[in-house]
Amino acid sequence: MKKLLITLTLGMGLAFGGLNAMAQTDAAPAEPAAVTTAVEMAAEPATTEAPAMAAEAAPAAEVAAPAPTVDKGDVSWMMLSTLLVIMMAVPGLALFYGGLVRSKNMLSVLMQVLVVFSLISVLWAVYGYSLAFGGEGLIFGNLDKVFLLGITPDSLADTFTDNVKIPEFIFIAFQATFAGITCALIVGSFAERMKFSAVLLFSVIWFTLSYIPIAHMVWGAGGYLLDKGALDFAGGTVVHINAAMAGLVGAYMLGKRIGYGKESMAPHSLTLTMVGASLLWVGWFGFNAGSNLEANGGATLAFINTLLATAAAVLAWILGEAMHRGKASMLGGASGAVAGLVAITPACGSVGPMGAIIIGLLSGFLCLWGVSGLKKMLGADDSLDVFGVHGVGGILGALLTGVFTAPGLGGTGGEDFSIASQVLIQAEGVVITMVWSAVVAFVAYKVVDMLVGLRVSEESEREGLDISYHGETAYNR
Repeated sequence: MKKLLITLTLGMGLAFGGLNAMAQTDAAPAEPAAVTTAVEMAAEPATTEAPAMAAEAAPAAEVAAPAPTVDKGDVSWMMLSTLLVIMMAVPGLALFYGGLVRSKNMLSVLMQVLVVFSLISVLWAVYGYSLAFGGEGLIFGNLDKVFLLGITPDSLADTFTDNVKIPEFIFIAFQATFAGITCALIVGSFAERMKFSAVLLFSVIWFTLSYIPIAHMVWGAGGYLLDKGALDFAGGTVVHINAAMAGLVGAYMLGKRIGYGKESMAPHSLTLTMVGASLLWVGWFGFNAGSNLEANGGATLAFINTLLATAAAVLAWILGEAMHRGKASMLGGASGAVAGLVAITPACGSVGPMGAIIIGLLSGFLCLWGVSGLKKMLGADDSLDVFGVHGVGGILGALLTGVFTAPGLGGTGGEDFSIASQVLIQAEGVVITMVWSAVVAFVAYKVVDMLVGLRVSEESEREGLDISYHGETAYNR
């Protein structure tokens, strides 16, 4: 009887297999595996059928999992965004700063921005990327990717969407521009009086011990602030507050410029400053919208917020000037644009357009106070108002991110979003960044002072750094 049942079952299996093969003749030939399975199912006892099917289902599910995708649109957008951020630094920031100093120091500022950006870009590839984004850790990553070890054109980096990737090389390049422009921002605080060699040595130390750990804590896997839930879409803490604190410490440690408060130190070319500010604004769309890592709706939100917050800050700054001084200045308009860009940076990917406008308006008024009233209170010769704009604007933007991310205020936060809790987390990120950067900067300046000296000689400062350190002049008359 048992043999009969096996024979009947085998016959039915072969019959059904034959019918199935006939039905699919045009599509594909029948697979031998189907016959083998039928035979095994007929031969094995009934109690073994379920485990056998379950064992085969698991590998099938793994095979069915979607493979990571790389979209050419995302890759193109990230390449363009990286170029835009490079334009922000050179020539944008260089011209913005260069126009603000006296003509005898114009080239020195251009040189410092150019070379610092270049130096940090190389160091980023050598060890910076690995320490910031390699592995997991509370403060640092690891050295597994030092010298970009093991990374090829086929290596992929994560985005904010599951299974959507971008080539790791373009992610590395994009993040390198952030590191470079952050260190270049500090130049504005000690402009016109610091040795060129000292600028470079300080940049190396501060980049290694302040920029990298803050970047990892905020953006890196396992980073302390990231795990706490701190929101910093494009670098309010990592870039602006971080650089501003280092600049403020430097302004104190180098002392005031010769003749500060007694001689005229007016900008020598507001035309170039306006050109630089304009390039910064255009490039900032890559800085902010590029931080979305994908060319999708999230990038468009960061894009429109960058536009609206900046425009609102320009209006607020010149209105504040007109109310306080009776006149609105072009320098004020350019400074207002930078203030708005700084303030919206941490919030651009999570607040709504109306929230962005409010952040921009508040940053215009507050940063105007930062470069006037607050600067007098601090008593430091922050040459180009790095702390007044980037520090004040960065702190304001970081804190207001915790407010306007709320869905009830047009933000992208979830239903359980708590303004009070998020603002506390944001404040913790601000305090950690300020203290960390200040301590590292103090130590770095001290080390540099012992090794090469910080400040130029009085003779060199009076002559101007263009001639005394670079043997050139910006203008031949």
